[in-house]
Amino acid sequence: MEPKVIFEDSQLLVLDKPSGWIVNSAQTTKGQMVIQEWLKGLDFPLAKDDERRSGIVHRLDKETSGILLIAKTKEAFEKLQAQFKERQVEKTYTTLVHGRVEPKEGEIEVPVGRLPWRRDRFGVLPGGRPSVSSYQLVGYFKRGGDEYSLLEVKPKTGRTHQIRIHLKYLGHPVVADEFYAGRKTARSDRAWCPRLFLHAGAIRFKHPAKDEIVSFESDLPPDLAGVLKALAPLP
Repeated sequence: MEPKVIFEDSQLLVLDKPSGWIVNSAQTTKGQMVIQEWLKGLDFPLAKDDERRSGIVHRLDKETSGILLIAKTKEAFEKLQAQFKERQVEKTYTTLVHGRVEPKEGEIEVPVGRLPWRRDRFGVLPGGRPSVSSYQLVGYFKRGGDEYSLLEVKPKTGRTHQIRIHLKYLGHPVVADEFYAGRKTARSDRAWCPRLFLHAGAIRFKHPAKDEIVSFESDLPPDLAGVLKALAPLP
């Protein structure tokens, strides 16, 4: 399944990234589905600009689906990067997590960093970089004897794996998260949820060429929507 273009003008591409696609090219991504390589096949000023990652201004994890912003020009790239740096971009993710999250809304603020004993993982670490996310409950669900919470999460900072780390820190890891839910839990989850239940569903930012706020949305993809449909809603 290829990325889908949600919106395009002279400055921007807004993509719906399928799960399974890596965002940035690297030595280790040869032979895999990579957004940056896919963009090189398109015709816009930054398409083949490796220094500016073909216009990619932010990242999504490989298994995370949803909205990805691409700048088509150097000017748009710099303006969008500045908005991300100054925390002016509002992103909303939909995620299903283990357990009944209470209170129904809240904010998580903890320092996070790369784990010294496991360099491919991140976690809450004293002396780490500041990270903030807010969450709001959408609904509770049940499967067998287990309860789950569907949340909308808005990260206010952009640390690697931030939402996944924050929800684990709350004691409610994301369903099918092989890094942070624990191997046994993730394996059990994947019997009924095919991949990490995390979707970048909405984004709001200032258009780089017009002085106006724009927003875009992406529906929950069929694989995750099917998982929700199979669960029993709880009051």
